[in-house]
Amino acid sequence: MDGVIVGATLVTFANDEGFGRIENSALAWKDGRIVYVGPRDALPDSAQFAVRQIEFNGLITPGLIDCHTHAVFASNRANEFELRLKGATYEEVARAGGGIVSSVNAVHAASEEELLEQSLPRVYDLIADGVTTLEIKSGYGLDLNNERKMLQVARKIAKQTGVSVRTTFLAAHALPEAYTGRGDDYIEAAISWMLELHAEGLIDAVDAFVERIGFTTAQGERMLSAARTLGLPVKLHADQLSDGNGAALAAKYNALSADHIEHTSESGVLAMKEAGTVAVLLPGAFHVLRETKLPPIDLLRKHKVPMAIATDLNPGTSPLRSLRQAMQLACTHFKMTPEEVLRGATVNAASALGLNDRGRLVEGMRADFACWRAHHPAELAYWLGGRLCAATFKAGARLTPE
Repeated sequence: MDGVIVGATLVTFANDEGFGRIENSALAWKDGRIVYVGPRDALPDSAQFAVRQIEFNGLITPGLIDCHTHAVFASNRANEFELRLKGATYEEVARAGGGIVSSVNAVHAASEEELLEQSLPRVYDLIADGVTTLEIKSGYGLDLNNERKMLQVARKIAKQTGVSVRTTFLAAHALPEAYTGRGDDYIEAAISWMLELHAEGLIDAVDAFVERIGFTTAQGERMLSAARTLGLPVKLHADQLSDGNGAALAAKYNALSADHIEHTSESGVLAMKEAGTVAVLLPGAFHVLRETKLPPIDLLRKHKVPMAIATDLNPGTSPLRSLRQAMQLACTHFKMTPEEVLRGATVNAASALGLNDRGRLVEGMRADFACWRAHHPAELAYWLGGRLCAATFKAGARLTPE
């Protein structure tokens, strides 16, 4: 064995219901995979020869998975936060040249090195609060070179921090000024960039923003169809501001996830259930925008659609640098339970990224786990702020400082 931790309370999520708690436990790994998880007193004798032996009197969960972020960006949009507090709506800010377009201008002005330097602290914050895997979207480039720059920075973040990064191509995020009134032409251009960037190995999935201030259903469908032709999995920003049948569109293309979905109808939820599409809930944006329309939580529960929780870390609508805080917000605003949100940031978040080797603490899974200064899993969604995470491990290697 390469390592073993003894004495902790484990949250394994070994089954589809319940935390799967094991008291006074042992967790052992070799070659980056879990080889034992269970009671301490049943640990094989060979564990005494483990290279690394740790005693920990706290809580251990699967490593957290942030399945929806825009963590690579330049500058910030604190001024828009102030405008919204003075009464401006999200749509009014966007139509006045703020919003996504503002972030696009900042990314264009930044070199790749500057973009990496600004983005790294945000990712380190996520890691320090238990994250071992995260998704990073492009979408503030809106041309070939700048979309490439964002995706290259995301790859460099993975190498520099050690965290697992899944990249998502989101050129269909906003319409650049040069394409005003020519949304179809822009989608055609974005598809050509997707072909090139996919050939360069920079894209793990494809997303689109289908909304009245984004792209039409037909335009979103063209993007998803082109992605599926390449064999790329797809996701969708769906039904955030209105019910545009975005969740149903995502399901039509067997999307990994439909994200936001505050306005999704029951028919959309049923389509997601049939397709196996995960509902990614983003309470940070709900909180910052002071929204009142709740996602259809009861319908998602009724039809057993998996619910994931993510930060939606971005410079405008969700400047949230803690997935644990996103879990707390989901409990507070959406009345989700501590088990639902922790499962949503581990098991279901893994599904939302198409990953089946992490999110649970069971033998054979990758040894991704977080050690917490807590004794009951509800504490992770109970405490507001603070550094509860004592250590974060990916594939048995520690990501956080000793």
